[in-house]
Amino acid sequence: MKALLLWPVMPNSFWSYQEALDLAGLRSTNPPLGLITVAAMLPPDWEIRFADRNVRFETEADWDWCDLVILSAMVIQKQDFQDLIHKAIALGKKVAVGGPYPTSYPDVALAAGAHYLILDEGECTIPPFLEAIARGDKMGTFRSEVKPDVTQTPIARFDLLDLSAYLAITVQFSRGCPFQCEFCDIINLYGRKPRTKTPAQMLAEFEALYQLGWRRYVFVVDDNFIGNTRNAKVFLRELIPWMEAHNYPFILITEASLNLASDDEMIELMVKAGFTTLFMGIETPDTDSLVGVKKFQNTRQSLMDSCHKLTRAGLQLMSGFILGFDHERPGAGDRIRAFIQDTGIPQAHFSLLQALRNTALWDRLKAEDRLTEDLATIHQGAIMNFMPTRPVADIVHEYINAFWQIYEPLPYLKRTFRHFMMMSGWRGKTDRPITATEMRLFWALCWRQGMLRSTRFRFWWQLVAIAILKPRLLYDYIVALGAGEHFFDYRNVVKAQLEGQLAALDSETPSKPAAAAWEARRPMPQLLKERELH
Repeated sequence: MKALLLWPVMPNSFWSYQEALDLAGLRSTNPPLGLITVAAMLPPDWEIRFADRNVRFETEADWDWCDLVILSAMVIQKQDFQDLIHKAIALGKKVAVGGPYPTSYPDVALAAGAHYLILDEGECTIPPFLEAIARGDKMGTFRSEVKPDVTQTPIARFDLLDLSAYLAITVQFSRGCPFQCEFCDIINLYGRKPRTKTPAQMLAEFEALYQLGWRRYVFVVDDNFIGNTRNAKVFLRELIPWMEAHNYPFILITEASLNLASDDEMIELMVKAGFTTLFMGIETPDTDSLVGVKKFQNTRQSLMDSCHKLTRAGLQLMSGFILGFDHERPGAGDRIRAFIQDTGIPQAHFSLLQALRNTALWDRLKAEDRLTEDLATIHQGAIMNFMPTRPVADIVHEYINAFWQIYEPLPYLKRTFRHFMMMSGWRGKTDRPITATEMRLFWALCWRQGMLRSTRFRFWWQLVAIAILKPRLLYDYIVALGAGEHFFDYRNVVKAQLEGQLAALDSETPSKPAAAAWEARRPMPQLLKERELH
């Protein structure tokens, strides 16, 4: 079998970092870990070609060569995903699809013409797919309610990647999360009992990357690295000596829940293991909203104190914030903006709430007849796909204003500096070389933030202060400023997209579909009152 593995185009979003990547001469933030892990599960006698379409497009010769096209995708990639299925069908190729998007929306893949749906987790569903191929089956859907033992997961085919194109390479330690946040689909996809790989597995993956010459960021893409606290600590205790022996060749990033702040031992182990950046879903400083979406873990301690504690320990915080929860009080956007300023968090991934299929939120909104679109649009320039509890225009304007102010260049530089000055300066000693990529980004920042913008004075004195007072944080500081370039540009895109949608809905002579959509997005106080009484 000749299989062409394709990763669809990722539209511009918070996670694309497109402007920063362009400045550094890179093509993409991360490679598709799921797809290159699938590649490792395919039979050894299969011929494989791989193309990450965010790095390079496949050639027409690749299309002519292949018997089978294998696609994986997330929801945000839906357009290119469907276009690729259509092209494959037009060329007479068999199509197999998998990943989070087809797993949650299999009907979309079927409607587009996909022959084989390899859903849920590949360790359980790829073997029956391969058996079906061997039998000559023309189509099939392969699902499993069983959650696989990830200690049997092979090392991903990192050798298929053009490593020079990426900001970070991804690995995975665990799947699943023990919490029950109403809007999150992770517990539906991977369950609430976190399953972990063994330390030996993880070190083998790190060694494979090391031998390939990778020396930059490694993103441990667990949705909650500390979901299984015991196993995470066991892994960290073995990772620390490996990192020390290899002179800290990687800069580690991961995602974790805010209750990390209450575990001093875990914090120390993560820092000593080389973790420098932590993404956590804070969502909102409004406790009522957190309780309403069952994010109870963020209500058990002071959010501000927890953030400051983690920052002082040496962890740069990235965080997710959401606007549009039920019964959200007016001014939530300003409260989120104030929280971001007070904590100094540089990169705040701020979004309007979207209801993903098969989440508890989606189920509830569907039962209340409040969904306006079945398919969520997971990017910052899209209005919510449900009827909120206050006027949608109020929420969107709040969001636009807060988003715009959060990513004003001068406030961004100020809070980034405060954040890094609060951090412990400890970093493991490393012999990682400074490459042309880093130098290209640095000189671009010197020109943009140090010369062209009104930030010029602050840029230079902050840079000198970090270099003198926190020299081991200088690399991370420069990268954080580089990320800012993406957000400074992207806020214009978000503002234009959302204002365009509001204008269409508010048009004096709207089309019937637009008018119906606007009316559908008005709040439903009577329904909600009845729900509260019930």
